[in-house]
Amino acid sequence: MMEIRHNVHPTDVKRYTTDELRENFLIQDLFQPNKIKMVYSHVDRMIAGGVCPVEPQPLQVEAGMGVDYFLERREIGIINVGGTGYIDVNGQRYTLNRTDGLYIGKGVKDVVFYSQDSHKPAKFYFNSAPAHATYPTTKIERSSIAGNHLGAITHSNDRTIYKYIHPQGVQSCQLVMGMTALENGNMWNSMPSHTHERRMEVYFYFDLPEEDVVFHLMGQPQETRHIVMRNEEAVISPSWSIHSGVGTHNYTFIWGMAGENQVFDDMDAVAMKDIR
Repeated sequence: MMEIRHNVHPTDVKRYTTDELRENFLIQDLFQPNKIKMVYSHVDRMIAGGVCPVEPQPLQVEAGMGVDYFLERREIGIINVGGTGYIDVNGQRYTLNRTDGLYIGKGVKDVVFYSQDSHKPAKFYFNSAPAHATYPTTKIERSSIAGNHLGAITHSNDRTIYKYIHPQGVQSCQLVMGMTALENGNMWNSMPSHTHERRMEVYFYFDLPEEDVVFHLMGQPQETRHIVMRNEEAVISPSWSIHSGVGTHNYTFIWGMAGENQVFDDMDAVAMKDIR
């Protein structure tokens, strides 16, 4: 179930229709029972995906990856956004409650996903990036992360950032991953906006009521576009694109990055007066 998304030039995106934007960047239907949905992006060769294991689901290599097993030359970060679940890593079991995460390094052969209760299955969202070095498998509990509070209610962006995989925490080869939760009554994220030429990013939006939407902003700062997104959908953001959003309700999102630099603050800020 792996889809391939090719890289696109920012000049081409200026001419995209709504359907073309969605076909190239939006990722839907991530949590299909007993299926592992994957999207392979040629932007930094990131794989974003989801698995909803009503029955045990092994992480298997997909055709075209050119390896014998999925993590032969990759690493992966996983965050559970559903019911309690288990992940067996080379026979060792890790229990993940909702918003718990797991980092698995290059070289691990066997990864199997389970749900504790098939009536309330786990929903494992993951990002995987190429890796040339191996780091240890590590469980991450959100309750153990000291959140970084940003924004204010006066700007409708009161939010807390939780860094799961980063150089000062759980280390990886190049993957950086975390979660941002907006407080009640707050709708904006990452505004004023920025780009980072040295790495791409994938956003996954959740905790959004069924009848609500997020307008995800993308494109070059002077040529912005938007994609209307719903609960438990993800979007690919190339390095040349801003990535910001505003919802009709507060929400939470997972961000994952891969590229040349892991420094969280490596951003090219865009002044509000320059956004068009």
